[in-house]
Amino acid sequence: MRKFTTLIAIALLLTGILCRAQTTKKPNGHSLLWAITGKGMARPSYLFGTIHLICPSDFIWTSKMKKSLTASDKVCFEMDLDDHETMVAAANGFMDTSGKQLKDYFTPAEYKLLKKFVRDSIGMDLGMLQQMKPVALESIISMKVTDCLVPLSYEDSIMRSAKSKHKEILGLENPSEQIDVLASLPADSVIKEVLDDIQNFSKSKQDYRLLVNAYRKQDLPELYRIITTSASLGDQMDAFLDDRNKKWIARMADKMNNSTVFFAVGAGHLLGDNGVINLLRKDGYTVEPIK
Repeated sequence: MRKFTTLIAIALLLTGILCRAQTTKKPNGHSLLWAITGKGMARPSYLFGTIHLICPSDFIWTSKMKKSLTASDKVCFEMDLDDHETMVAAANGFMDTSGKQLKDYFTPAEYKLLKKFVRDSIGMDLGMLQQMKPVALESIISMKVTDCLVPLSYEDSIMRSAKSKHKEILGLENPSEQIDVLASLPADSVIKEVLDDIQNFSKSKQDYRLLVNAYRKQDLPELYRIITTSASLGDQMDAFLDDRNKKWIARMADKMNNSTVFFAVGAGHLLGDNGVINLLRKDGYTVEPIK
């Protein structure tokens, strides 16, 4: 499940009236869109939970989401996806500079199985990926767990809409921060998950469907439960979610100090004791769901 919530870099490569009128007094977590107010802010900013890959038939974009984006001066993702140098750096971060090729991480039998899966299920020649780190395979495989030929990216859709209205695109992290998190994963753990994915691909598709069903219902508690109980996240929850969330709060405060910002980050980052919503509240902000 880790690949559905944190590998945004690879996956993308291959208003005050609105707040008062549309928020609810019951912050029960069943919303993808939240208004951020308080601490002297003249206008609200917005927090939206994304899922990085989703089929067009499952894509949710309500009138209130659209109005909140329209009301914002700027849009901020986990990374600045509109910056060419940022994206090049992200791509380079997944190149293996150890001198090993991708095939060197697998036994001959494992590599043969992987090569056949990539050819038959993804339509790619694994030889083209020899210079990439094994972790890159997770995102490539995840693109095929959807039930559609061409899945959509919320980040891409939001960015295109923002750019059409000449809104500035920002990022909460630089590429090296995300790369460092992925680099901290033990290679044997990554390899095991890749092999589990291809050997139990129908289970991976079922897990993804559960994730999407919770997302379509805007059920953040269930979404958070699925993500945080995933065996693939394991002991890495601090690095993948909590530690990053804590770094983001001051950066979010700085960006929305004088501007209305539409923050769009993976939905798994929103809930929990160390989720963005709770951390913003601890910092003195009012964060309420927009229904």
